[in-house]
Amino acid sequence: MTVLIAIFILGIIIFIHELGHFATAKMFKMPVSEFAIGMGPTVYSYVGRKTTYSFRAIPIGGYVNIEGMEIDSKVKNGFNSKPAWQRFIVLIAGVFNNFVLAYLIIFMMLILGGKYIQNPNAVVGGTIEETYAQKELKEKDKILEIDGIKIEKWEDIGKAVTKRSEAGDKELTLVVDRSGEKLTLEVPLTEDKERNRYYLGVVPEFSKEKYSFGEALNQSFKSFTGMIRETYNGLKMLVTGKVKAKEISGPVGIVKVVGEASKEGAGLLLWLTALLSINVGFFNLLPIPALDGGRIIFTLFELVGIKVNKKLEEKFHYFGMILLLGMIVLVTANDLFNLFG
Repeated sequence: MTVLIAIFILGIIIFIHELGHFATAKMFKMPVSEFAIGMGPTVYSYVGRKTTYSFRAIPIGGYVNIEGMEIDSKVKNGFNSKPAWQRFIVLIAGVFNNFVLAYLIIFMMLILGGKYIQNPNAVVGGTIEETYAQKELKEKDKILEIDGIKIEKWEDIGKAVTKRSEAGDKELTLVVDRSGEKLTLEVPLTEDKERNRYYLGVVPEFSKEKYSFGEALNQSFKSFTGMIRETYNGLKMLVTGKVKAKEISGPVGIVKVVGEASKEGAGLLLWLTALLSINVGFFNLLPIPALDGGRIIFTLFELVGIKVNKKLEEKFHYFGMILLLGMIVLVTANDLFNLFG
């Protein structure tokens, strides 16, 4: 089941990407012979008036076959016969769609899920398991004093606990308001051996509020740009050697990650879908031959008036395709080794 979920999610991301190329190519009257999801042998196809729509056997990748991308092509309205600005839009449209998909997922999660607001008062929202506080304190208890120290805000609890534990106290006297009744409780601190400290073991109370439309737009943009930064930093660490090759995941590794995320609920799965969509878009923007980014570079040269040798460009992309296929094989082999090794 988890494999099917992963294939479905990757299929949506790829479909949205290729739809960008397809829609803009059609908009500029470029002939599109095939719109395919997946690679390899055809499983199902529908022959439209001008385009064949197909699902292929290997559920990885996809493509839009825009005619006229070959150097010597004389196809009417073919890709290379169009102005550079139109070709640029067609090439960038897939990445644009991936970014829009990610942003919309984040926006919908925020607008539907709302935000959690912490109660600034010293009200117990819950206790941590296997702490002494779990036995003595209850939800909605309002902490008034800790060892005679007045508590007015939530931040005061941490300060008081730190002060008393540094003074050598391992058991605190708490005065709490429980449903209007004032109680005095003896609560031992719990030891955190890993961090060499003692703590009380309470968490604050939170209330859930809806985002306004404007707040959701703003917060979605912050989360979206944060994901972009994370993706860029991950690539930077890979290039500088801070990430080991065995830590890189391809399609097989992604299936495993998506499968694990699906067990944690729809929220995490949607968040991961947004992140994967950004990664697909970002990867396609890289100036690697045969990828959108590699073709975009040459189109940008034309836009600024630099003449491009088309035969040299074709060889460049041909070499890039071989390099790309090699990378896919290596990453997939790495995934399988990590999975079964």
